[in-house]
Amino acid sequence: MKLGAVIPVYNHGGPVGGVVAALRAHGLPVLLVDDASEAGCAAVLDDLARQPGVFLERLPVNQGKGGAVKAGLLRAAQLGWTHALQIDADGQHDTRDVPAFVAAAQAEPERLICGHPIYDDSVPRARLYGRYATHIWVWINTLSFEVRDSMCGFRIYPLAATLRCIAHQYVGRRMDFDTEIAVRLVWAGVRVTNLPTRVRYPEDGVSHFRVWHDNVLISAMHTRLFFGMLLRAPRLLWRKVMA
Repeated sequence: MKLGAVIPVYNHGGPVGGVVAALRAHGLPVLLVDDASEAGCAAVLDDLARQPGVFLERLPVNQGKGGAVKAGLLRAAQLGWTHALQIDADGQHDTRDVPAFVAAAQAEPERLICGHPIYDDSVPRARLYGRYATHIWVWINTLSFEVRDSMCGFRIYPLAATLRCIAHQYVGRRMDFDTEIAVRLVWAGVRVTNLPTRVRYPEDGVSHFRVWHDNVLISAMHTRLFFGMLLRAPRLLWRKVMA
């Protein structure tokens, strides 16, 4: 197994350096995906990419979080990685949990290792409650409780299976990506390991979640996944019986 970290970055020039340093301290190579950031953040990423073990993929036009992750996963495969750890650039994910994620991936390399957030008091209540609606839809659309939290952007992908999904199926390119790729991997037969991980929302953090636009995208995603589930329901149910 050859594992590296993929960090989608859009104007998080302040915290991203600390995330990179923490990942490098754990021995992971890091791929930064610059999603058409402003000049100041782009300069920070250029400086980081001069460090050993840090790579930079720059997108000329903003693709959204999902588009940046897709580009990063493709580049990761080109770098010879078999697995990619996705983590946010804003420092909300606890990098002290990286060894546990890596150990889980090493023990079962064919699985999606997915973070299950443990929040402190910094989490916005509206964001927290909104996640529960998505959890319910994911459980319906997979006919299982395989994925505890599909919106957590701290996870390890088995690259071969993930890139097959991306190549052959539509997967959202913005804030709908994390949930949709998790559901489609479950449909493809990829098992999931859910690991608890601490998540905090920095007071000075920059959020790119657009309430109306992204909620519309997420609602459309749940709709297409529901109809996709109906087509796959016999196979999903048979899988449960045989498990």
